[in-house]
Amino acid sequence: MATVEQEHLKIKQLQHASPDELEHIEGRERENLEGWLPELASEAEVREALEKAFDYRGDISVTSKDGTTIEGYLYDRRSEPTLEASLIRIIPTPKPGAPVERLMISYADIAALRFSGRDTAAGKTFDAWVKKYWEEKAAGETNIQIEPEALD
Repeated sequence: MATVEQEHLKIKQLQHASPDELEHIEGRERENLEGWLPELASEAEVREALEKAFDYRGDISVTSKDGTTIEGYLYDRRSEPTLEASLIRIIPTPKPGAPVERLMISYADIAALRFSGRDTAAGKTFDAWVKKYWEEKAAGETNIQIEPEALD
């Protein structure tokens, strides 16, 4: 997360940019979190890891302090003043024939976190699509479209 000072400097920088320059400003860098097992030693580390898990576009594995492990997609989180009041909402990986469930887990109950699933949006920037488009066009293809990738 950016500090107030960093935000102020960024706004100041953008005020002096022309519309043409704004068209080409770099986006934020994405970390490769796939397979990462963060340290959860302090409250700050727990909060930072769960913020990254919320931004992650793949499944995560959450091990609770009672030893149970849940793998699924973290789709919501509520950060409150205490770890006990803060919680994540996760959709566990569905089992064949079972209804979709949604679980709430308190930050305070989390013993370990692992970024276990493939980041489904990694490498899928607009620039990557444009590059692929021009490669296909150069190869003589005519019906070039954006097609969704199968989700394993």
